[in-house]
Amino acid sequence: MKKDIILSGVGGQGILTIATIIGDAAAEAGINLKQAEVHGMSQRGGDVQSNLRLSTEEIYSDLIKQGAADMIISMEPMEALRYLPYLSSEGVIVTSSHPFKNIPNYPDEEALYAALNSLCSVSILPIEDLAKQNNIPKCANVLLLGMAAKYLEILSPEQLRESIKRVFSSKGEKVVEMNCQAFDIGLNSVK
Repeated sequence: MKKDIILSGVGGQGILTIATIIGDAAAEAGINLKQAEVHGMSQRGGDVQSNLRLSTEEIYSDLIKQGAADMIISMEPMEALRYLPYLSSEGVIVTSSHPFKNIPNYPDEEALYAALNSLCSVSILPIEDLAKQNNIPKCANVLLLGMAAKYLEILSPEQLRESIKRVFSSKGEKVVEMNCQAFDIGLNSVK
């Protein structure tokens, strides 16, 4: 079994934290992992992207070729569309609906949502709003991971939840609890 995932977003949104959680869960489960990251101008709100390749077989490259990604997990809707050429015809997009307008020519929101909704397999939610409503505003990225957990298949939600506990353990029990809560909200929001 394999899963090729593109993580995308804007600097500071927690994309690399999602990659760390998935990577930790894969390592703990004995699943092969290759990862390539592009940070861009992450300090200034620029594009951040990571290729994650998970497999029960040996992996030879850390890059995902066009048309081969099984999933795009994106903290930002325009960034999800940016990597659309990499998505396979059976691939899934899991994204936030909240735009991060960091460029002057940001696309029209209606056109953006129309483009996303025209695709076959898209799961889109206002994760930032859900995180704020539940008093966990800094956990929107883990909420997004919860949404994606249904589609990961190579890792179970329980394996990801245990990874969240390990990754955030040094930050204290309250931070662990908030991130587990965010993960569960995301997981339960996808039917």
